[in-house]
Amino acid sequence: MPGENLSRDEARERAALLSVDGYDVSLDVRSAVGDHAGDGPRTFRSVTTIRFRCAEPGASSFADLIAPSVTAVSLNGRDLDPSEVFDGSRILLEDLAAENELVVDAQCAYSRTGEGLHRFVDPEDGEVYLYTQYEPADSRRVFANFEQPDLKAPFRFEVRAPQEWTVWSNGTGERADGVWRFAETRPISTYITCVVAGPYHYVTDSYVRTFEDGTRLEIPLGAMCRKGLAPYFDADDVFLVTKQGLDFFHDHFDYPYPFGKYDQAFVPEYNLGAMENPGLVTFREEFIFRGKVTRASYEGRANVILHEMAHMWFGDLVTMEWWDDLWLKESFADFMGSFSLVGATRFTDGWITFANRRKAWAYRADQLPSTHPITADIRDLQDAKLNFDGITYAKGASVLKQLVAYVGQDAFLEGARRYFKRHAYGNTRLGDLLSVLEETSGRDMAAWSRSWLQTAGVNALTPQVLLNTDGRIEELAVVQEAAESHPELRPHRVAVGLYRRTAQGALERYARAEADVDGPRTVVAELAGAEAPELVLVNDDDLTYCKIRFDATSLETLKGGLGDLTDPLARALCWSALWNMTRDALLPARDFIGLVLRFAGRESDIGVLQMLHAWANSALVHYAAPAWRAEGERLLAEGALRELRAAGPGSEHQLAWARFFASTASRDSDAELLKGLLAGTEKIDGLEVDQELRWVFLEPLVVHGHADEKALEAELARDDTASGKRHQVRCLAARPSAAVKAQAWARVVESDSLSNALVEATITGFAQPSQRELLAPYAEKYFAVIERVWAERSIQIGMDVVRGLFPSLQDSPGTLAATDAWLAAHEDAPPALRRLVLEARDDLARALRGQECDAAAE
Repeated sequence: MPGENLSRDEARERAALLSVDGYDVSLDVRSAVGDHAGDGPRTFRSVTTIRFRCAEPGASSFADLIAPSVTAVSLNGRDLDPSEVFDGSRILLEDLAAENELVVDAQCAYSRTGEGLHRFVDPEDGEVYLYTQYEPADSRRVFANFEQPDLKAPFRFEVRAPQEWTVWSNGTGERADGVWRFAETRPISTYITCVVAGPYHYVTDSYVRTFEDGTRLEIPLGAMCRKGLAPYFDADDVFLVTKQGLDFFHDHFDYPYPFGKYDQAFVPEYNLGAMENPGLVTFREEFIFRGKVTRASYEGRANVILHEMAHMWFGDLVTMEWWDDLWLKESFADFMGSFSLVGATRFTDGWITFANRRKAWAYRADQLPSTHPITADIRDLQDAKLNFDGITYAKGASVLKQLVAYVGQDAFLEGARRYFKRHAYGNTRLGDLLSVLEETSGRDMAAWSRSWLQTAGVNALTPQVLLNTDGRIEELAVVQEAAESHPELRPHRVAVGLYRRTAQGALERYARAEADVDGPRTVVAELAGAEAPELVLVNDDDLTYCKIRFDATSLETLKGGLGDLTDPLARALCWSALWNMTRDALLPARDFIGLVLRFAGRESDIGVLQMLHAWANSALVHYAAPAWRAEGERLLAEGALRELRAAGPGSEHQLAWARFFASTASRDSDAELLKGLLAGTEKIDGLEVDQELRWVFLEPLVVHGHADEKALEAELARDDTASGKRHQVRCLAARPSAAVKAQAWARVVESDSLSNALVEATITGFAQPSQRELLAPYAEKYFAVIERVWAERSIQIGMDVVRGLFPSLQDSPGTLAATDAWLAAHEDAPPALRRLVLEARDDLARALRGQECDAAAE
């Protein structure tokens, strides 16, 4: 549609012209149930009244709406012809008055892609569930509005729904005369309004806080999920973390939670991890665990709960003016998620997970050709959609972690408190935050911002150690390097740790110094005279954002004794550094896999262990020399089975190794063991093969031809649920057959009959590393269809297809050349589409360099 991709310039022009006093939105979703008549999309009625002012009476502007049809449009009591003013995505508004009232009566479409008002039919019981998801600009699929974050307004919603349903929105609601009516919200942006409706299982609790001045705050709490997930719903733990988070943020922010109630909805077929709608946070329902999971899964859920809660202040109360400053909410929420996790919950090792998992996401994103400053240049909504990435989230959070060390925690939190009070219910830019931090810290924030927020790329820090004749350190320096494409050398506050073996053989730190690294080489004078180290760990304690390198002695120490490091954070940092070296073609993939096989069994942190499993698989699939892959697969399967049998019965480590073994199992003997575990004829002491683990074990049997469609039908009969259906669809697409691949391709690329969740499942099953030959014909097809798919499908499905079906498994110079040819021939393709292809090309080129490095190690 011509106006669907709103530009920043258009948004700024409209914000200068208009201000919004309020919305009344009436939705009728009774059409969600029952048979659907007609060939078009299933629709619902949406009637919106917008009260707004215009700074230049007589001027023209537009409202946003994406809908199959508009029944009526009225501006200031004057009926407008919908065919003349509505083009499918915008409503033209001419001759505006100083004060205006716009009424739009439309038929909007239910979504099957997770964008707008998503409709899900539970295959288990036929029940229908609805929820909305808007970020960055999909509320216009549900009601007419001014779809940009800086045109905030109060909202009043009313919803007509089937009699047996409950409906929730941002405010508290009551049902009368068949209509759910909700309290008016405080001024908020369109993208964080929300409606959830259906026969959800709903649990309630309450949070009460009495402040020092005697003020009492009571927040009604609610949590919901589909009825089919109710037996697995551990709402008590969700509420526990919620209350701990509210206590923590009240203690540190000095601004009471501003949005009344606090509901949390776990919804099906969700595209994101979660969304911070004030008063009604939505989460993907996979955070409700149907089977046994490790502590890392509970920690991950708690982190997301706290991340979304931090948004109530950073993002909802105070909102960025435009998506350039997306970091003002996402970086802060990502940092605050870990900060509060460690400070308020049982997950006191959260910074280890942050160093190992979140930063890995940031390091990858920051080395792509699409890397960008944390404060990005967001030209339009398609740019905004793609910038929910590792830079905006994890790098931004890493930089904020460093900022806390730079200005001090007290000054940082006092700056946040002033920021909330000064800009409550308003919109801000970068300068608004920097100004309060300058006030509270007394530091010049402009220079820090230029180095860390307004430049892209990641620095690498390497130690240089010079010993004197007595075997002591004469000089220890830190060398800083940057990529040619992003040559900025930044100031880093780092800790440098010196490690050596104890008499018992453990690697422990015996000296530590903090230093300000600035420029290409910095001497750490404080460590001169220290005894010679076996390991030098730059960025010990993870104070800054950088890639760590090792001197030759340190690298040899890690190769021989990484598992002897007693400090779990130090181990996590070393593992992360070694993985970055593998991706940078500085360490052969087989060496990294060898380190995992040798030392992962001694890893105490379950989150780090599961990350190592993922990295080992990635090293084998992408960075190992093709001639060595079969040997590597055998070694990983043997090592995984060995550790599985050695793990404590019933332990989370046993479960992690069982899942990893399944991901590596390809030999006939592996298949026989998996079959036996599924049938109950084989046992591993303490390993409970629940329904989720059954699907994990079944998938490799399908991939390697040891189980067929009938086996999948039988498993679905055991687990005839929405989760079971997703597993079955993924496994169906994973079968080693040319006909299967053709069918899966057609269902995703040539048809829009699948929901977003089933598109994702089909793509995941389609791309199997062991089926490279079967997938080879689709490389050429991919480049022939992606521009059409991008134009015809929603941006979410377009992203899934372009990313998920890129022929990365055809890892040859020929595929690289085909990618370059497409890019050269499509310079005028949408920038967001080109960005996705450029990112995939970079991953492929990196894989080929890694394979060359690994082949040289033979």
